[in-house]
Amino acid sequence: MAAGRGGDWQGLTVALLFLCVLRPAGAASAAALPVVINTWAFRTAAETAWRVLESGGSELDAIERGCGQCEIDQCDGSVGYGGSPDESGETTLDAMIMDGNTMEVGAVADLRRVKNAIGVARRVIEYTKHTLLVGESASLFAVKMGFPYEDLTTQKSLSLYSEWLNQSCQPNYWKNVEPDSSKSCGPYKRREEVTHKEEQTSSQRSVHNHDTIGMVVIGVSGAVASGTSTNGAIHKLPGRVGDSPIAGAGSYADSTAGGAAATGDGDIMMRFLPSYQAVEYMRMGTDPTVACQKVISRIQKYAPKFFGAIICANTTGSYGAACNKIPGFTQFHFMVSNPLLSRPTEQVVDCI
Repeated sequence: MAAGRGGDWQGLTVALLFLCVLRPAGAASAAALPVVINTWAFRTAAETAWRVLESGGSELDAIERGCGQCEIDQCDGSVGYGGSPDESGETTLDAMIMDGNTMEVGAVADLRRVKNAIGVARRVIEYTKHTLLVGESASLFAVKMGFPYEDLTTQKSLSLYSEWLNQSCQPNYWKNVEPDSSKSCGPYKRREEVTHKEEQTSSQRSVHNHDTIGMVVIGVSGAVASGTSTNGAIHKLPGRVGDSPIAGAGSYADSTAGGAAATGDGDIMMRFLPSYQAVEYMRMGTDPTVACQKVISRIQKYAPKFFGAIICANTTGSYGAACNKIPGFTQFHFMVSNPLLSRPTEQVVDCI
């Protein structure tokens, strides 16, 4: 069963009398339903999702179309085709979509030669009993579902790959190998002695390499859906999968509590299931902004230099966001759409 319909928009004014409530003292915004919130200043994605709700579409429809718009727009080069080539020069895609009514999840990872990753993820919910499909098998499933094979490589991604090769394959994600991966393209072989050094991530993932659109949609009835789409970490090892397609990491939705979505260094963030944790904080009554901050603080204890942010929204329509403050990343921009705003609006939060 999909999440409920976007609601009767003719009766929205009456519904708002009951559903519009002020956030607690000290909070920055007012709550109203429905609400669409997404990571980064991806305006066309927010506008597309909001139009779907206005036209009577479901929360899942809004997630699919909104994230799908970013795939078409190649948002920041970090979503969709033609961006973030891996070590072999190939662009692959990850995506997930979650129904907070049924707790069903559809996800794909390392998807090759198919552009509409979020669409394929939804078909996993609708046409299989599985949750996550990966690699070439995910691509074969997509074709069975009617998605065409298309080249995900562009002149831009070829240029990025060529520049990387010319810079001795820097940066990359290898460690404890020979020859020295900080100076050479390899081929590598493992060193017998394994050393444990502090992970340096901020130089590889930055505000200029967002890595994900994450979106949460909550309908007039309080039904929650969430989703993500990304082409992952640039210059990743082939086969690498980050947080985006993992339920509870990339995003999470529960219509009894709320929804959340994360963005940033997925290799670190996925270890903490930040989206799940944020929703559980909100279930206990924690304000969405505070829930987001608590999640960021928890990761900071283990990886103080990580690049990342999270958005949160509860079933009243109250929302918030938080990010980890590192050099070059002191504020996080995100989009919000609700009936109290005249149009999808870019908002900003200071990192902690």
